[in-house]
Amino acid sequence: MKKTLLLALLLVAGSMLTQAQVSGRTLRKVTELQMPRTVEDLMPGTRGASVVWHPVQKKYYAVFAGNAEYPLAVFAATGKRLSGDDLNAQVDTRGLWYNPKTKKICGNAFSSYGWFSYKLDPKSGIPLEYNIDFEGTNQPNDQVVGVYNAANNEVLFLDGDRIAIYDAANAQQKDVTSITLHWGRTKAQGIEDKTVEGEEEMNSTPESYNYTSILYTGIAGAEIGVLNTFEHQVELYNIKTGFLTQKLKVPSDLNLESSFNFAYANGIYWFFSIDERKWIGCK
Repeated sequence: MKKTLLLALLLVAGSMLTQAQVSGRTLRKVTELQMPRTVEDLMPGTRGASVVWHPVQKKYYAVFAGNAEYPLAVFAATGKRLSGDDLNAQVDTRGLWYNPKTKKICGNAFSSYGWFSYKLDPKSGIPLEYNIDFEGTNQPNDQVVGVYNAANNEVLFLDGDRIAIYDAANAQQKDVTSITLHWGRTKAQGIEDKTVEGEEEMNSTPESYNYTSILYTGIAGAEIGVLNTFEHQVELYNIKTGFLTQKLKVPSDLNLESSFNFAYANGIYWFFSIDERKWIGCK
């Protein structure tokens, strides 16, 4: 009887441990996007803001964060750059996304510079000019990188340990409860009690994570992606529960940054190498 009870307890414990663990996979490099200019050139840019895939043009668009005169580049699906060295961002960009409703490359800019969209040359796909679609500060803070959720026509931003949700149709924050991320915790592990008696609960991104950039993957149950720089991995979270569901190890030779330099486009995870000035795509 005792042996049977002990065996049952061990089976239950093993089941709980399995539920609490998240299987991990390793990403591998599949492509690169070499950005224009060198550090010796005028207005070269340092930090990669975002990469977006245009499904109609079948092209990638990649941009630097920090200044309207930093480079914007257009690439073929193969990774070959199609734009010249002199193509600029035109706006101090943070996030970029493709909106299938408007069929435009859109983005959010630094601080109160607003949300914008590019007018493309219909043949080459090269941006000709930009338009400010929504003026003002339509984001949680100055530096955050917006990502697009096509399922609900929303733009999502990382705001501490929460995901702020904005309506892509008017750039207004939605009157819904923000999504709380339970950093590194599975549903089986539950919510961590971070409150300290006599203190208010803090809303902040842990120092081990990139604090400006998130991903929207569209993968069911693993829609939200964040970058854990300490563990050298991408972590995917359920958008409904905020709990961790997948871990993706990043190749060990890639340097990971605590801000910007992290994106997702066309089913590929992108990491920007500041030293080599290129986006490295992994799957």
